[in-house]
Amino acid sequence: MNDQLTSSTTTIIGKLESWYETFMAYLPNLAVASLVLLISYFTSRLVYNSVLKLINNRIEQKSVTRLVARVCSILVVLLGLFLALSAMNLSKSLNGLLAGAGISGLVIGLALQGTLSNTFSGIVLSFRKTIKIGNWISTSGYEGEVKDIKLNYLVLREADNNIVVLPNKTILENPFKNFSLTNLWRVTLDCGVGYESDLEHVKHLAREVITAHFDQEELDKEFEFYYTSFGSSSIDFICRFWIRGKDGRARLKAKSQAMIELKKAFDQHDINIPFPIRTLQFENEKNLELVHRPALEGAEV
Repeated sequence: MNDQLTSSTTTIIGKLESWYETFMAYLPNLAVASLVLLISYFTSRLVYNSVLKLINNRIEQKSVTRLVARVCSILVVLLGLFLALSAMNLSKSLNGLLAGAGISGLVIGLALQGTLSNTFSGIVLSFRKTIKIGNWISTSGYEGEVKDIKLNYLVLREADNNIVVLPNKTILENPFKNFSLTNLWRVTLDCGVGYESDLEHVKHLAREVITAHFDQEELDKEFEFYYTSFGSSSIDFICRFWIRGKDGRARLKAKSQAMIELKKAFDQHDINIPFPIRTLQFENEKNLELVHRPALEGAEV
């Protein structure tokens, strides 16, 4: 029994010594491999920034420049990985890795089908001229400025400064509205005036006020004014005019300014902008008493 225990202990000690000797033998190679990986990481970041500066002025779309820079950065990291494996004398492992790349690629492709779909969608979006970084778009219930188009997702910043991350596949497969494809925006303003108002005068005044602050002739556009309905307390109308803008905030600013100027003009000309009023009329005091009696009886003192 003691002989067997001694033999097992000797075998374990021999194995540990063999592992230790192997580790010490490979320690310089491990240090070199670690250094290569570290250098490749920092080099990839340097390559990313250098490629961005090199092609930034040559390619109009920022998404394409970032895509090219990311691909170059990834290639540098992969090159460092293969050099590190070679430095550790893992040529057999490296050959096995390359040999099994086809089968493993198929398995990984099936497992990461959604991720790969978003990646290819990101590449397609990067080269599309209908959507660029800095554009103001609306899609899938979200509206905001495109901050970045990455390989897997698109970063959108809404007007309230919230960041929305959308999969590239969602952007590519669903309709989206790009407000930045044109710098001309049409603003629609809804309002109403009292029934006692001179409608021709209201129309003339609205046209005069809006065109004075937003020159439509310069934009080669026309101011539009239409009465839409006889409302419960006002005669409703809409006026539409054009502005130059790059995002939704320009439209909001223009609409706000138009409301301020229109209200000032209406006040100066004694034109009433009514608000809904509910009037209760009773035939006589008896009906008034019958109406209020249940409330009085049910009230607590």
